[in-house]
Amino acid sequence: MHKKLTITIDEEVYKGLQEKIGRGRISQFLEDLARPFVLPQELDKAYRDMSADEEREQEALEWAEGTVGDETR
Repeated sequence: MHKKLTITIDEEVYKGLQEKIGRGRISQFLEDLARPFVLPQELDKAYRDMSADEEREQEALEWAEGTVGDETR
């Protein structure tokens, strides 16, 4: 079940949301951003799901090993 929420944000932020996210998609975007902060078990599940993906884990390992020795200045 969804609940309606009224929020107040800066006009420039609202315009940016409309441009980047698109009208009609802002609510879902904001919900997706907030969910891990208010429902931490969702974040834990997402991390478990990601770690169970062996192909993704292999790609992440290869990427991490490829950055060894890189310097940031």
